[in-house]
Amino acid sequence: MNSCQKFLSTSLLALFASAAFAADAPPLDTAGDFTVLGSAVSTTGSSITGNVGSPGAVTFTSSIITGNVVHTGALTNTGSTISGTISSPLPGQVVIDFNEAYAALDQPCTQTIVTAAFTGVPLTVNSGVICFPAAVTFTNSVLTLRGNGPWIFRVGTQAAGALTGTNLTMVMASGGDACDVYWQVNAATTLTTSVFRGTILAQAAITTTGGTIAGRVLAGAAVTMTGTTVIGCDSALPGSESCKPKKHHKKKKWHDRDDDDDDDDDDDDDDDDRKHKKDNKHGSPFGR
Repeated sequence: MNSCQKFLSTSLLALFASAAFAADAPPLDTAGDFTVLGSAVSTTGSSITGNVGSPGAVTFTSSIITGNVVHTGALTNTGSTISGTISSPLPGQVVIDFNEAYAALDQPCTQTIVTAAFTGVPLTVNSGVICFPAAVTFTNSVLTLRGNGPWIFRVGTQAAGALTGTNLTMVMASGGDACDVYWQVNAATTLTTSVFRGTILAQAAITTTGGTIAGRVLAGAAVTMTGTTVIGCDSALPGSESCKPKKHHKKKKWHDRDDDDDDDDDDDDDDDDRKHKKDNKHGSPFGR
């Protein structure tokens, strides 16, 4: 083998290795229709732009929900405004799609970070699958994301791992958007007065206090939000780009029949969505 052949062979191997371990965005499917999803959802003084869903009870106190609410358990509303429709029950397919999306994040790590606590210390990562073997805590820290995405953060790849952020600020350094950021957390997630970007898929409870989230909060356990603003990944924070949700979704399995006037405007989007539709597999319910 001459030097040219060796160079081509080495280059091809590097290319294949890079492709083999590249991050792959999970198919959120119907779970992606929700900005907040949990086995039970409770908000106090929060503002949520997007749909809220739960196979259990939902409780809204002095909150603003700009979207639809789909639930199976009881709904308690105290001094809150809900702009969309309220319907029941939550389709079982949503739970299946959540579990499949969570499982799809089990991808090989491209970077493993063993540091468990970042206090006043910045962290910069590139596109790929960033793994934390156990829990990780960010306090007064800036997390900078470089590259074009997707970025998949896996917390607790070797042991039970919680995600805790206090005054955490996430920055997209290369013009990426929040729709290409995913967090797989196998234990509790707690965010306090943080500027957070991305979709959290957590098996345990998610608790937020204050702060802003440009993304989705999806949990297999309860979601509790106090004084938090959630704008959804489709409406990214100032200074970042907005993503096209149909890139990650297939056609919805539920819809608001009261939005007939919007049907014509949605026809083009529906055609694009059908191109991305995938066959569903059976999964386990929340709290598997």
